[in-house]
Amino acid sequence: MNKLILGNLVHRPLRSMISAFAVAIEVVMILSVTAIFFGILNGNRAQDMGIGMDMVAHPGATNALLNGNAASASVKYAVLLRTLPHVKVVSPVNVKLTIGTSVENVYGIDYETFNALRPFTFLQGGPFKGPMDIIIDDYQAAAKPGYRLGDTVKVLNHDFTVCGIVEHGKGSRKFIPLETLDAIDGVPGKASAFYLRTDDASTEAAKQKIQDAVRQEILGTDGLQDWSVQTLNELLSSLTPEHIPAFNVALDVIISIATIIGFLVIFQSMYTAVMERTREIGILKSMGAGRFMIVSAVLRETGLLAVVGVVLGVAFSYLLRWFLRVRFPTLSFQLTLEWDAIAVAIALGGALLGALYPALKAARKDPIDALSYE
Repeated sequence: MNKLILGNLVHRPLRSMISAFAVAIEVVMILSVTAIFFGILNGNRAQDMGIGMDMVAHPGATNALLNGNAASASVKYAVLLRTLPHVKVVSPVNVKLTIGTSVENVYGIDYETFNALRPFTFLQGGPFKGPMDIIIDDYQAAAKPGYRLGDTVKVLNHDFTVCGIVEHGKGSRKFIPLETLDAIDGVPGKASAFYLRTDDASTEAAKQKIQDAVRQEILGTDGLQDWSVQTLNELLSSLTPEHIPAFNVALDVIISIATIIGFLVIFQSMYTAVMERTREIGILKSMGAGRFMIVSAVLRETGLLAVVGVVLGVAFSYLLRWFLRVRFPTLSFQLTLEWDAIAVAIALGGALLGALYPALKAARKDPIDALSYE
């Protein structure tokens, strides 16, 4: 029976290849979309962790995506916040979402205080020397066409000169002076959020107690009662699919589309194969093959096609990751073993489900009618 299954696949190589590639495309679609979605999400988490702050305060409601907050708070609040007990560093920032060749955040920073949260690690160059200077990270420097010290980078339709290249992981890939971004935004002297570093503590419980005290102080200050104050852990916990609008919906829709594509291609392929092999099925049944054997043969043939497709799909996904890292180093594309397993299970399950009806139809064929079929 195994030789018969292999013979059927080899006898119609084009159909077999199309079926396997359909499963591979399904796997690539699932893995690539999840890799981009979770890559961006986890990339933001890693970037926020690298800033060096352990609390963030900003006007308005809690928002995991700080780029959704307009720069509406006076930077003078930084002086007020700095006077609160247990607060060591306060850095006003203006986080601006830009949409050009890619979607990214540009940070307008007060260099001295932002660097005090956790110092930049300069690979080349140094701090701002003028209002039109820009600091970029090593990933941005490696992105096409590639940037070096003194090169011009266009940000928000303005030309900036690269004054420093730093290690990645500081909240953004591009940093410009806060005053400059405020001027471009038309909001002089404003910030969208304030990053805070509080007193060190020997235990997590002690640190939490300090942060709770700072939160109460901020919310108890005149003019700040309606602000949102989060710890770093709270901010990171909000950067999950459940807290991002329509994240899971979009993911489910794309996965469903990919599954339907794989299901329909396998269904059409196996249904046509069963119709073409009516006489062969009649011979098998006349030789004593039962319904279970016929169904098993069709499903095993489908399973073999699906396994080949899954292997190709996973291999293509990792090849795509390598290509994107070379071509677009700033793009977060994270493949995980968990989603590899989920994609494999969906592809195999969809393929076998698509072959189930053709298999049952083959098993129900009357051997006399099948033998007389031409």
